[in-house]
Amino acid sequence: MPELAHGAFVSADARIGEGVSIGVGAVVHAGSVIGDGCVLQDGCIVGKSPALGARSTVSATADEGATADEGAILAAGVKLCAGAIIFGGARLATGVVIGDRAIVRERVTVGEDSLVGATAVIENDTTIGARVKIQTAANITAFVTVEDDVFIAPGVLTTNDNSAGREPQKANIGPTLRRGCRIGAGAILLPEVEIGEQAFVAAGAVVTRSVAPRTLVMGNPAREARAIAEA
Repeated sequence: MPELAHGAFVSADARIGEGVSIGVGAVVHAGSVIGDGCVLQDGCIVGKSPALGARSTVSATADEGATADEGAILAAGVKLCAGAIIFGGARLATGVVIGDRAIVRERVTVGEDSLVGATAVIENDTTIGARVKIQTAANITAFVTVEDDVFIAPGVLTTNDNSAGREPQKANIGPTLRRGCRIGAGAILLPEVEIGEQAFVAAGAVVTRSVAPRTLVMGNPAREARAIAEA
């Protein structure tokens, strides 16, 4: 067991690797696994359980066996900045960095060396690839797929419900962001759109339909501006 800073709590049912740093007031819930060399700064919470409303459409049943009632799993070298919250059932790969007061919900996976910026929110059942950069205050909704090497600028919003809650029986499907695409600051992506490989969504664009690979789109609604040359 590592030395705990003042007010920190680690459940007896958690597994803690070698060389782990746990800051003031941090909490590690039962079932969580903290890999070697992880850093949990002050006020972090790992393995938090969700509090679902009576009409919530979020399933408590896990995909591929990972439930919200389980702890979170942090691979070696993960860094959680102050106040970050990682829900039970989340999986963070080697070298992931989660910024101050960012939230990673249940059944989210984050790939190697990816960054989630300060106050960003990654909602449940979303998959984030490797080397992804999600900047400050971005909101990645539930049921989104983000492939490797994607860049998401500050304040980006993604959505997954075309009925705005009026048809809860329908499955929610978020956007799909293909490998290497870039999303500019403050852009809004509507449900089910696909942003093609190496495409670029300009700042402030509202994307209402899918974007072809290697295409720049801008405006509201977003329209094709030009092709993007091979790097």
